Amino acid sequence: MTRTRHLPLAVTTAAFLLLAPTTAHADDTPSVPPGTEPSASAPVKIDPTDPDLKLPEGATLADPKVLDIKSVVEDQSGDERREDTNADVKFALQAEVLFSKDSAKLSGESKARIDAIADEIKKQNATQVRVFGFTDNLGSSAHGDVLSRQRANAVQAVLDQDLNDSNITFEVRGYGEQYPIADNSTEEGRRKNRRVEVTFPRS
Repeated sequence: MTRTRHLPLAVTTAAFLLLAPTTAHADDTPSVPPGTEPSASAPVKIDPTDPDLKLPEGATLADPKVLDIKSVVEDQSGDERREDTNADVKFALQAEVLFSKDSAKLSGESKARIDAIADEIKKQNATQVRVFGFTDNLGSSAHGDVLSRQRANAVQAVLDQDLNDSNITFEVRGYGEQYPIADNSTEEGRRKNRRVEVTFPRS
């Protein structure tokens, strides 16, 4: 997907509607943590008997399906990214914005960013929230697993305090260096991979 960048925000939107059978191709999309695959609502109905719909003799329409509609907004610095699909809202916060190096103690400015995410969770009336931590591939894998889980726990604790709602269920995990979203061979890529993601359903 091509990302266009404008000041102060960059937005990319894509939508797909399948009207006929397609040939299966190998999945070339980045891997994502289990349970975070996108889903879609029912597509617009199409009348297969419509005389303006041109089909080869004997051909029929496959069941239409909206694969996904995704909107991506990233702030100019790249510190925060928001993805909206038909089903979910995902916020990705870079670790440097939230924590000191190799630390799981939240910085002073992190509270405002987490508060804003809590406000959006309330707005969507979400009752299930996933908080996943990730690191780059520097250091040992075991250390990355522990650090990413500690950071996810720290963000979840603030969200829980902000939301103060016993009906909300949290899923908190630390994935370490798994599921990178950028190339770990560069510092820019590693910075993107050091992140905490907060995901919840749309209302």
